[in-house]
Amino acid sequence: MNIRKVNGLILPAVAIALILPSCKGNQEQQQQQQAPELAVLTVSEENTTLESGMPTTLEGENDVEIRPQISGFLTKVCVEEGQKVSKGQTLFVIDQVSLQAAVDAAQAAVAVAQANVNTATTNMNNNKMLFEKNIISQPAYQTSVDAYNAAKAQYNQAAANLTSARKNLSYSVVTAPTSGVVGSIDFREGSLVSPSSLLTVLSNNSDMRATFSLNEKDLLALTDNGKRSLQAAIQAMPTVTLQLANGERYAHPGKIISISGVIDPSTGSATAKAIFPNPDGMLHSGNTGQVMIPTTSNNVIVIPQAATYEMQDLKFVYVVNDSNKTKSRAIQVASNNDGQNYIVTGGLKPGERIVTEGVGITVKDDMIIKPKK
Repeated sequence: MNIRKVNGLILPAVAIALILPSCKGNQEQQQQQQAPELAVLTVSEENTTLESGMPTTLEGENDVEIRPQISGFLTKVCVEEGQKVSKGQTLFVIDQVSLQAAVDAAQAAVAVAQANVNTATTNMNNNKMLFEKNIISQPAYQTSVDAYNAAKAQYNQAAANLTSARKNLSYSVVTAPTSGVVGSIDFREGSLVSPSSLLTVLSNNSDMRATFSLNEKDLLALTDNGKRSLQAAIQAMPTVTLQLANGERYAHPGKIISISGVIDPSTGSATAKAIFPNPDGMLHSGNTGQVMIPTTSNNVIVIPQAATYEMQDLKFVYVVNDSNKTKSRAIQVASNNDGQNYIVTGGLKPGERIVTEGVGITVKDDMIIKPKK
């Protein structure tokens, strides 16, 4: 008979064989009692909609640069920055003294020219009668006709100068070409301005355009790898929302209206635009945010991003087996996500359990846990 010494006691081999499984069982039971209680998730297939956020900068549907058409000193600024104005409303006034003087001078020149025309007309008519009675010669009559034509030409030139002077005077009052919101104003009363001076930008913000970028993969996904046109893809796209810079959602949904078919080789992306209504004037040109584009997927496995960890550009989860022991496993996920969840494309099957708490912190491989929902 085989005899062994255990804890100072001499026991036969049969007794040892009975003791060792008992010790092993006690150790596993002790491990389970000391196991941490962690949340787990039983994965299943479901229909889901995830949103992808695209950084954007907003601009008014029609931003108009306001520049004077003449040079002069500003005598009045009639609006303030951020003020809403109507089409035709006065924005700026440029010094009118010299312009009004030019109008007065042009009007005087027109009066003189008109008097010359009247005199030339009388002379021409008189000479015509004398010529018809053979009192004066043909050349004498023709001279009066030429004098009339010259006076008439001088009158037309004077009238054109008056029109130009009046037009310049009208340019001294800068009005709003469209309704909108006044941008920054860099010139004030007394400033010398010219046609190259940008007085302000008038933003027609009844609708706001959000410009963002889509990469080549996004375009291929939209067109189903080229099986449908880009225009058809745009028409089929759902409404989008705008996440403001403070994280809040803008109340009015928008619509993607255009996607450039040309990819910029320097950035690898195409320019897209969405339009959002702005009935309350809350949005302004220059605002930033994210255009949130929803993508619906059917019969897919969705897991929280907190349930994953990364290693060498690969994503892993901890799968929990029937003995509540964790096992690390690599998974594949779709490229689009909402920043909180992943769509799993490989590595998991419906019905399996994964750890969703403490991943990357307390959970280790081959670790016994107490699952909780």
